[in-house]
Amino acid sequence: DYGKMRYEAQKKKAAAKKKQKTQELKEIKFRPNIDTHDYEVKAKKIAQFFEQGDKVKITLRFRGREMAHQHLGMEVLNRVKEQFDEQMKVELEPKLEGRQMTMVMAPR
Repeated sequence: DYGKMRYEAQKKKAAAKKKQKTQELKEIKFRPNIDTHDYEVKAKKIAQFFEQGDKVKITLRFRGREMAHQHLGMEVLNRVKEQFDEQMKVELEPKLEGRQMTMVMAPR
């Protein structure tokens, strides 16, 4: 029976699609002068995203005269990179776009 075969094929296809895990891009926003506790909370959230198998885009926003101290922003991003070195790989190195610095990391 052709109708039954088509129905079963459709069900099999739907079940396969349901089991599939899509990799999302999550974003975490930092500031250059972030305090230790704030950093730890955001780092914990990043670790959670990696456990779920998602990519993480880290955005560092500069405001006003913070633009004169871009090295501070770079230090924050390097700190994140070093902390999650064994769990993830850097997919897009930190780069400055206007007033924000971005970096994309993906789970290994």
